[in-house]
Formats: sequence, structure tokens, C-alpha cells
Amino acid sequence: MRERITFIQKLGDSLEPSALTVSGRDLNGPNVRAVREDKLTFSLDELPSELHTLLKASHELHIRWISPIAYETVSPLLARLPPGFHLFYTPGQGTDTASHKLCSTLQDVFGSITCSTPAESFTSLPVDRFSHSAASQYYQPLESLSHFIRYARGQLCLASDSSCAARLNDLTGASSLDVSYDTISHALKITALWPYQSQSVHATSRAHVRTEVGVLSAEKPPTMKDHELGIAGLLTVLGQDAKPSVTMFAFASRHRDTESGFTATFLTPTGLHPTLQLQLESSKPPSASAYCSPHAYLTLPNTIFADKYQLSDDLFLASKNLTALRFISQPMDLEAPAYVMKPWGSAVLVELSPPSGGSWPWTAEIPLHLRYLSPAHGGYTGVQVPYPAVFWACTAEEGTKFPNNPFERVNLGYDGLFGPRTVFWHIEPHAQGGERLVSTVKVPVLDLDKAGWVNVGTAVTVLLGFAWIVWKLLGVYGKAGHGRISTKEVENGEKKRQ
Repeated sequence: MRERITFIQKLGDSLEPSALTVSGRDLNGPNVRAVREDKLTFSLDELPSELHTLLKASHELHIRWISPIAYETVSPLLARLPPGFHLFYTPGQGTDTASHKLCSTLQDVFGSITCSTPAESFTSLPVDRFSHSAASQYYQPLESLSHFIRYARGQLCLASDSSCAARLNDLTGASSLDVSYDTISHALKITALWPYQSQSVHATSRAHVRTEVGVLSAEKPPTMKDHELGIAGLLTVLGQDAKPSVTMFAFASRHRDTESGFTATFLTPTGLHPTLQLQLESSKPPSASAYCSPHAYLTLPNTIFADKYQLSDDLFLASKNLTALRFISQPMDLEAPAYVMKPWGSAVLVELSPPSGGSWPWTAEIPLHLRYLSPAHGGYTGVQVPYPAVFWACTAEEGTKFPNNPFERVNLGYDGLFGPRTVFWHIEPHAQGGERLVSTVKVPVLDLDKAGWVNVGTAVTVLLGFAWIVWKLLGVYGKAGHGRISTKEVENGEKKRQ
């Protein structure tokens, strides 16, 4: 196992080497305001048997969990996704049996994962478009990592290792967790991120584990190019270095900060066709030398959906400050109620249309549609829709390359829908009226408390209708005398034949 612990401060913040104390396998320093990122790399032999079997049968598997609580981050750890549990998966060849066990394994590790099999619950991604996209996708809201923490404590920590359990408990305050595996590296990488806040600089390494600790900050070295980000600070390999070493380097990054924000809320009254309104702080493109366009990437649970036919009308889109629907996942059933839907929902990428000629706040509206939902006590149920990821997608200069950097975050769903030279300038989500990055719609449904009267009333109505039809038929029968022929009708028939 290898371990990397990184504290990243904002531009202008830094620590002197004398502020850190290295003693054997321990490093200590003062409290700093920073983002903390912990990255662990495991070989397959170090994993529990069920995970080992599952990963060996996978071509690639990427899990992205994002907290629903609003958080602040710093460059270069800027890549964002809608809150919840995201899975991007490509099965290996001839591994149908292992794929069927994927959902049950996810339930063991993360708890309330409701998928059944990849064939039924996952949606497909356009793998033929760009090479860095997985084959299928799954999403569902997931409030916390509590079940994962309990699972990891039981599977990865020894009973005598209290520090392992303590570090896993720290995940309760994490903003995101990434779990990635692919057949090229044959290694499982777990990355946890804590938000920008006061952090205690402390790290301890265990025997036979290479632990690298960095206390870094954003920097602008004079040799840095336009498409690069700079980092400077202190690096220490515990158990190997007697003191921190100073470092400075620059690297290309596809994820950058617009230094602006947005909120998302449903217009009222919502009805059964709610409209999600995005309120953005600035309409100014982040780069003057490149073509840029703003986008919103939504992951919608199967209780709500976007109509691709409605979003194909140019005049309608223009009235909502939208340019085009760039992607919607398949399959998509526009009529089915939520309680019979097997796929998880849908991913939607919409290009927005900002006003031109200045920099001021503006809005865009995304029309959505609710499905029929299961009955509930009280006659109402809440549908929670996570904030979308909103960003400007800009083209990089010809010849620009983006090799993997130490903080690169890929397989996010939307990055596979753009070319490899696209730069994502992220707009920070701001919680509306609280701290949760979730918008809620109150939906009227059948009230279970009154459903008994509905059943009785329906049965009585059907019986009354049936009785009325029988009564009318009997009346017609009695007047017309069906089945009896009068003497006059016989004589009239004889005259006609003559």
C-alpha cells in the first residue's frame, strides 16, 4: 500500500520548513486553513476476497461520492459532480456472472444501493465518442459514508490498530470520496477530500507503507504557461526524510476556477412540470482567448426527467436561456411511473445561453417533468434533485496536451462528452436557504390514510354503473320484445315475399 497526504492552501499562504517537525514516522505542524486530500493505493492482493474477485472481472470501475453539504475547495482540486453516489463501469470480457454480483457487493460496501443488475439498472454512455468514457453509469442519492466506514473498519483495520479506525471515522467530515480501478494499473485507488477549513497538520506512517506528506499552496512561477497551474511548498517522505524538502512545479490541468457561483431552485408553484432555475453570478467567459460555452450537467433520479423532444425546439430553448440539449442518457421512457422504472434515472447535459456584452447575474431555466409516484401517508411526497455541476467548457490552444497530473480527476461522466483538449472552468454551487446542495419538490400522491375510502368508493361506483347498464338493457328488452314475433309482423313478411 502507498499513501499520499496533501494539505493545499490558497495562493499566498505557505509554511516555513521550520514549522514542521519530523520524528521518525511522525510529522507534526501547526493548524492551517487548507483542503486535505488523502490518497491510498492498494494492490489487489491487499483487498478482501469479494472486492478482489469483483475488480478482476472489471475493465474499469469508478465510484464518485459527493456530499450534499456545500463545501469550499481550492485549486487544483476543483472538479465537481452533483451530490450523491456515482458509478461508472465497464465490465471485462466474459464476466457476466461477476457483473451480476456488482450491485450486491455495492450494497455490502455502501449500504442502501438499490440497483439490481447492470443490465437493468445502469444507463449506457457513448463509449465510441471519446476513449476516456466508461461503458455505463449508475447514480442515486446517498446521504453519508457511514455504512462504508463500518465496512472498511471491519475489513481493512486490525483490532489492535486504533489509528486505522480513527482515520476512517474522519470520513464523516469528508466532502468527497473517489474509488477507482482499471485493468492498466491493476491497483485500487481511494481518494478522500476534506473541504477548505482549519486542518491540523499531522501524519503518521506504518511499517511497510510509503507515506508522502505535502503542505502545498497555489503558486505562479514565472515559467508557467497559460494552461498550467503552479504549486509550491514542502514535501516529506515519512521514515525516509529527516526534514521537509522545498518543491515548486507546474502542470497542465483541465479543471479551473471561475471564482463565481450559482444557486439552483425550483420555480413556484412547481406542479407536475417543475422548472429548475439556475441563478449565475456572472455571464463573462473565463477565457478571452478561447471559445467557451456554459453547461449544466444534471443527474436526475427516476422520479423526474427531462423531455428531449421538448428540448429540441430552438425557440423554446431561447426563451429559457438555453442553447441546446447536448446529451441525455438512454433508455428513456417518458410515460412510465416511477415505481416500475428499472434504470436509475437519467444524466442530462444542457448548454446554456448567457447574455452577451458584459458581466452580470443571469438565469437559465431547465424544464423537467415528474413521474407518477407511489402512494404515501399524508398525500404528499418529496422529490430531491441534486444541484447540477455547472461549468464553462473552453477549447485549449492547438497542440496543448493534458497528461495526468498528481491531482487529476477523470471519469466524471461529463468529461467523456467533450474532447480531450477541453478545459472545465467550474462555477461553485451555493446552497439556497441552508447548507444542502439539494432542491426539493413537494409532489401530491394518493394518500394512504384515505386509500380505504377510495377503494370502497371505486367499488361502489363500478357496481352502480354495472347495475345501471343492466337496468337499461332490461328496459330495452322489455319494450322491443326480443325473441318474440307478432302476428302482424308475420303477415307483413308474407306480403313482402309475394
